[in-house]
Amino acid sequence: MLKAIIASLKTWYLGALKTGGYSVVALMMAIESSIFPLPSEIVIPPAAYWAHTNEIPLSLAGIIIAGTIGSWLGATAMYWAARLAGRPLVMRYGRYVMISPAKVEGAERWAAHYGSMGIFISRLLPVVRHLIGIPAGIVRMNYKSFSLYTLLGSAIWCAVLCWIGIKAGNDEKLMQGEMHAVTLWLGGAMLVLGGLYYFFVHRHMKAGTTSAPAKDQR
Repeated sequence: MLKAIIASLKTWYLGALKTGGYSVVALMMAIESSIFPLPSEIVIPPAAYWAHTNEIPLSLAGIIIAGTIGSWLGATAMYWAARLAGRPLVMRYGRYVMISPAKVEGAERWAAHYGSMGIFISRLLPVVRHLIGIPAGIVRMNYKSFSLYTLLGSAIWCAVLCWIGIKAGNDEKLMQGEMHAVTLWLGGAMLVLGGLYYFFVHRHMKAGTTSAPAKDQR
C-alpha cells in the first residue's frame, strides 16, 4: 500500500515538476519531512538535472531554497503537532500515522543526547530526518533554534542532492526516481554517512537506558 502511494507520487511529481516549478519541489520536501516516509532522493536530483540541462525553467539555487523551505515547513508541522498534542497522545495514537512508540522513544533519546545540534545533524541522516520534529516538540525545544538548525541542515542536504542529480543525471533510472541509481552515485559518501548513522543514530535509537529528554532554554 505504502509503496503504491509513493510510486503514484513519483509519477505525479515527475510530470508536475515541469509545470509546477518551485512550489512542487517545496510541497514534496514538506511531505518528506512529515510523517510520510517519502525519500528526498526522488525529489531533488531529477529537478536539479532538468534545471541544469534547461529542460525546466528553474535554477539550482532556487531548487535548494524551495527544498529547504519545504523541509522546514514539514518539520515545523511535526514540531507543533507534537508540542500541542503532548507525549501521551503521540505515544498512544502515533502508530495510526506510521509513528510507532519505539520510533518516538528512539528519537527522544537522540534529541536528549544531542540537543539543538542534533537537529542539524538529523537533516543529513536517515531514520531521524522526518522524526526529529516530534521529540523536539514534545520537550518544547526553543522553536527559533529548531528552525535555524532545520534550515541549515536541510539546505546542505538539498545542495548535496542537487550535486548528485547533476553528476548522475545521465542515468535514466535516476530520472525515473530509482533509489538504486542514487545510492551508486553516492559511493564513498554513503560509507561516511553510514558511519555517522551508526555512531550518532543507531546506538541511540536502540532500546536501552533512556535518558529523560531535557528542555532547551526558551
